[in-house]
Amino acid sequence: MIKITREAALEYHHRDGVPGKLSVIPSKPLDTQLDLSLAYTPGVAYPVLEIEKLPETSYDYTNKGNLVAVISNGTAILGLGDRGALASKPVMEGKGVLFKKFADIDVYDIEVDTHDPQLMIEVVASIAPTFGGINLEDIRSPECFLIERALQSRLNIPVFHDDQHGTAIILGAALLNSLELTNRKIHEIKVVFSGAGAAGIACANQLVKLGVPVEHIWMCDIAGLVYQGRQEAMFPEKEIYAQGDQPGTLAETLEGADVFIGVSIANILTAEMIQRMRRQPIIFAMANPDPEIPYEVARQARPDAIVATGRSDYPNQINNVLGFPYIFRGALDVHARAINDEMKIAASNALAALAKEPVPQAVLKAYGVDHLEFGMDYIVPKPLDERVCLWESPAVARAAMETGVARRIIDLDEYPRLLSQRLLKSC
Repeated sequence: MIKITREAALEYHHRDGVPGKLSVIPSKPLDTQLDLSLAYTPGVAYPVLEIEKLPETSYDYTNKGNLVAVISNGTAILGLGDRGALASKPVMEGKGVLFKKFADIDVYDIEVDTHDPQLMIEVVASIAPTFGGINLEDIRSPECFLIERALQSRLNIPVFHDDQHGTAIILGAALLNSLELTNRKIHEIKVVFSGAGAAGIACANQLVKLGVPVEHIWMCDIAGLVYQGRQEAMFPEKEIYAQGDQPGTLAETLEGADVFIGVSIANILTAEMIQRMRRQPIIFAMANPDPEIPYEVARQARPDAIVATGRSDYPNQINNVLGFPYIFRGALDVHARAINDEMKIAASNALAALAKEPVPQAVLKAYGVDHLEFGMDYIVPKPLDERVCLWESPAVARAAMETGVARRIIDLDEYPRLLSQRLLKSC
């Protein structure tokens, strides 16, 4: 297992005397007087006038169509909590690096120093014309729901809170494949959550869209079971999943459960608790860096279980890096007005399907293994599998076009080839 030290991490972020992880480089030549005149004055006046006349041409004459804002106020940074806007910048730069590496998308990271959700909304809405999409990140609940919903209603570009939907999309793919492997029907399973914040609510919503009945989802948080009439730590998005009218513990709720989904804290789940679950339980312990139950403990207690975590050093990593770069790639390439439910479901289905394909040698080499095959220890693709972009982005683009949120229609037969060329050029 790789051990990350404080010293190594800080050295990485200041390697060769270069601070941070992102830079901006020109995409056009600036070598001659003519170049300079075209890039700035007087030549720049012509695209200005074209965009004023036809706003859609901003996708042709500026970087808008390949530019995403990664925005945070630092109120829920990873598992560190509220550390302030400035302290969130290393994470936002990190998201930018992943956008560029995996999908060749340019990013400006923007840290907004406010705890006021209305001010956050106004700031983001005011700068939105610059971008082809908005990726919200590390914003605490329940404010994150209000902020995302308000921006989605005001803006005509995709607004996507990755802590919610990124995790949910990957989880959806993992669950679909786990149900197939354990011969379960999605409308029959009992699902228990530990964690009812942004990620938990979004994951539950995604499962409902995929076919899990609302009444089959049981949600627990720091106050125990979410039940009807509970007053502590409640908000409207959580109340949808209230079950019964009596308190309960996580251990009690797990009785007869098919699926455990953890988006909470380390070591809240015990071996004794998962013994209460049904045959071949599906255990997704996604707290980072340490899961709700250690991987080894879960496998020892339930050898028949499918176990996934958020970590890369164990099988079945459920991590949103499999989602946001490729979802935005597909959305940007069709000039989408939004990322809707159909696009999210398409992403889940594409990832689930790719996991069943033979794994290329290059992926095996990257992970230092001799073999990977669809099964209990391989339910979603690996993040370093370059095919993810070629499967997921076209699926998202297709869904955008079919549901009418695309401004641009592309040739889906040609699109994977163009994506391959783009990724090769960006390497």
